[in-house]
Amino acid sequence: MTGTTSQPPSKAQLLELVAALGTAQWQDFAAAAARHGLTSVQAKLLAQLKGPVPMRGLATLLTCDASNVTGIVDRLEARGLVRREPDPSDRRVKNVVATDEGHETIRRVRAEMQATHSALDALDEAERTTLYELLDRLRPGLEHRA
Repeated sequence: MTGTTSQPPSKAQLLELVAALGTAQWQDFAAAAARHGLTSVQAKLLAQLKGPVPMRGLATLLTCDASNVTGIVDRLEARGLVRREPDPSDRRVKNVVATDEGHETIRRVRAEMQATHSALDALDEAERTTLYELLDRLRPGLEHRA
């Protein structure tokens, strides 16, 4: 903790720091995505595809209108990074699936996030473990996915 006071940080100070870190990480992600010809939203969609995801589910994950997702998926599909396939339980529903090239592209984007990697290099293994455990405890209360 920086400063000369031994007072624990306030919730407002913690929230400000988390927001600043999140913003810096997002900027790093967007810059790495741009180097691969992707917008930050296209890369974010691609990062969500660990398995088949319905179009409507992507709209929820990206907090945008379903019509916006169609255009994003169209552009990713044209580049061979995703494909649409019918849902086996309801053929009216279209799932979006990352192709091997899509998985490789998002892997490279994450690997090229130099500012984020450099920042984490400032922590030793024990500190990274502690940070991970603390953030993982916060995650359930911060994720509001329907």
